[in-house]
Amino acid sequence: MQEKPVYNRIMLKMSGEALAGDHGYGIDPDRAEEICEKVKGIHDLGVQIAIVIGGGNIWRGAQGVARGMEQSTADHIGMIATVMNGLALQDALERLGGKTRVQTAIEMKAVAEPYIRLRAIRHMEKGRVVIIAGGTGNPYFTTDTAAALRAVEVNAEIVIKATKVNGVYSADPKKFPDATRYETLSYKQVLTDRLQVMDMTAFTLCEENKMPILVLDLWSGDDLKRAVLGDHSVGTLIQA
Repeated sequence: MQEKPVYNRIMLKMSGEALAGDHGYGIDPDRAEEICEKVKGIHDLGVQIAIVIGGGNIWRGAQGVARGMEQSTADHIGMIATVMNGLALQDALERLGGKTRVQTAIEMKAVAEPYIRLRAIRHMEKGRVVIIAGGTGNPYFTTDTAAALRAVEVNAEIVIKATKVNGVYSADPKKFPDATRYETLSYKQVLTDRLQVMDMTAFTLCEENKMPILVLDLWSGDDLKRAVLGDHSVGTLIQA
């Protein structure tokens, strides 16, 4: 039976920690390759992919702010960290035979293209994976918000938030073993029950634009591929 994806174009959001090694910081080339094998697996199905990645494995702005740093300065350092992660992903994907482009919200012409909406769409249409770095280009916004914003801009059909947990739970499953995993949720349920999905600005942007959000475990076998193929037992789907 032929594997047919249920999405034509997706926005994949992952944290910078996904690239970190055993110590929880820095860029581990083996991790980058493992992630890119999963990405290439769904790209080979014909899915158009844009990726937004965080920078927490290199820099956490909250730590700088806690020590008296200006928020804008801390956030700009974080944006530059996401570009480093984007380049690491690009290298790993290209070595696996994938075609990529890195676009940044902050201009760095020597290493990446500036983010241009129509150019990003065209790259995906030509079969390239577009890695979007630099957040939104503005301080005070998270990479969750960047993922939601860019997903709407490039007409993605869903935001897939790849984490270390296989969905949204009624409570922290590490602290409460009897916590329940939701298969599906409405935007209203998430707000009413105060469930942690993504930051409120990003979540509101998705809700207002009816952009579905799928939360899944990036590291759990082939869950990412199964989700793209329409397996509803994977993760938690949030939609209108």
